[in-house]
Amino acid sequence: MKANQLKIVFKILAVSLIFVSFLACSQSSKYNESVPVTHVEINEDFESVNDETSNFVLKQDASINAVPKHLKIIKSANAKYKVKDVKKATNQIKNMVHKYGAYISDLRFDNNLYKKENRFTIKVPEQYFDSMIDSISTFVEFIDYENITTQDVTEEYIDIQTRLKTKLEVKARYESILRKNAKTVEDILATEDKLRIIQEEIEAAQGRLKYLTNKVSYSTIQIDLYETVDYKEEPNTYNKTFWSKIKEGISFGWDFIESLVIGIIHIWPLLIIGILTFIFIKKRLRHKK
Repeated sequence: MKANQLKIVFKILAVSLIFVSFLACSQSSKYNESVPVTHVEINEDFESVNDETSNFVLKQDASINAVPKHLKIIKSANAKYKVKDVKKATNQIKNMVHKYGAYISDLRFDNNLYKKENRFTIKVPEQYFDSMIDSISTFVEFIDYENITTQDVTEEYIDIQTRLKTKLEVKARYESILRKNAKTVEDILATEDKLRIIQEEIEAAQGRLKYLTNKVSYSTIQIDLYETVDYKEEPNTYNKTFWSKIKEGISFGWDFIESLVIGIIHIWPLLIIGILTFIFIKKRLRHKK
């Protein structure tokens, strides 16, 4: 009886195990079949969107950082530096000026009881503006201040160019009218007057363009170098040395001779009268004897 019961239990367990295995296999096959292809496409689309976004950010950053070549920027700087030796620092800056194709437009040296100071203005090609500032900063002891300013004149530059082009076209039309249509003296004079006015406007526009081009091409750097010195009080009196006294004596003697000669030249008529009087009196005395 027990053997039969064990067989029945064994059969039930075997059937249960087969049934569970079948269910597991069916669930596994369902899971594999239920994996949609669209899920893979979604992942691929997501990756492609990320790539496009990253590329856009890079391009956007590049457009922000890059300075367009068509911009017309006037650069200028004003700086004051403390140096160990003003003369040596000035020579170094002059070498830099020659290296960068720049020039010094103004220079003023000042020496007093407190410091030696050298102020000058540099005109440097705009592409070397930053390099010039950075190079000067390498050998200074202390930077009092550095002020850098920029002025965007692109709008004005383009506006003048456009107006100039229009004025040149108007001038060409007036010249054509003067050659072909002006018949009477009044028409010729009126057309020439219009040409004169438009020519003045063209020259003014060309002058302004030339000025802006020069200001953009050459940046301005105003440098103030100074060197501190030990303070020395000015003496109330100065003691003359032996050699200085000799020089003064020689100078005084020469001045006295010059004054004497000039004085004699001024009174030459009196000298002649005195000499003649002396000769006359001397002859009279001889005749009396």
